[in-house]
Amino acid sequence: MRAKWFDKLVELLLLGISSITILTTFGIVAILLYESFQFFLKVPLKDFLLDTQWTPLFYEKRFGIWPLVAGTFLTSLIAMSVSIPFGLFIAIYLSEYARERTRRILKPLVEILAGVPTVVYGYFALLTVTPFLKTFIPNLSGFNALSAGIVMGIMIIPIISSLSDDAMRAVPNTLREASYALGASKFQTIFNVVIPTAFSGIASSFILGISRALGETMIVAIAAGQKPNLTLNPLEPIETMTAYIVQVSLGDVPHGTLEFSTIFAVGFMLFLMTLFFNILAYFLRKRSAL
Repeated sequence: MRAKWFDKLVELLLLGISSITILTTFGIVAILLYESFQFFLKVPLKDFLLDTQWTPLFYEKRFGIWPLVAGTFLTSLIAMSVSIPFGLFIAIYLSEYARERTRRILKPLVEILAGVPTVVYGYFALLTVTPFLKTFIPNLSGFNALSAGIVMGIMIIPIISSLSDDAMRAVPNTLREASYALGASKFQTIFNVVIPTAFSGIASSFILGISRALGETMIVAIAAGQKPNLTLNPLEPIETMTAYIVQVSLGDVPHGTLEFSTIFAVGFMLFLMTLFFNILAYFLRKRSAL
């Protein structure tokens, strides 16, 4: 009887601990919804979605979100252009070519990149990558989307490589052996059998990498500049949604003002974007598990 009550108590304790994450998520969403609603009471949704200028901290206030969205997607696109090929090639090597001992050494070394503080990546982009790129691109701005995106891609490589490696190693060896029996080479087996079979897991790693790029803060805040510029030119300074939130949250803007409430509207837009990609990654992982 005593053991039964103890098990029940442990079950309730674990349920309460598990509920903390759910309650935290609901709390974040509730705050974003409430504060965003207060913002849209003062700023028409039409201006927010259709205007092409974002100057809420200027004398002439404009609230078009698209310059921040464009900057966010530009840096994310550059980051994924770097991380997807490198991460996938690393995963192919670890899964299909590396010996087990080599894999046990290399995989943790690659994953060390994920443990480097993002502020270090930011200064690496500003003080090392940008001057290096200027030797090839003289008209490159000191703050630009290109160097920030490249370094973001380096940071995301461990996410792509680790998850893709796990997906490819989950492919049954019988499929590989059947391909070899039909006369296919190792290269043909990898690209015609292994990758298509593990595609759901690989694609979910790409989407999680995109979500990580969309939410990155310090690299873009340090290296990309803080200029809300509606452009797709990676050589120019831009401002992302997260960088704007950091800019306003530094304390120079009084709390409770319209300018301060813009960070909640921007944050809610960013939340919807990352939520979409995370849900998409969840369904792809679920399909892969089947």
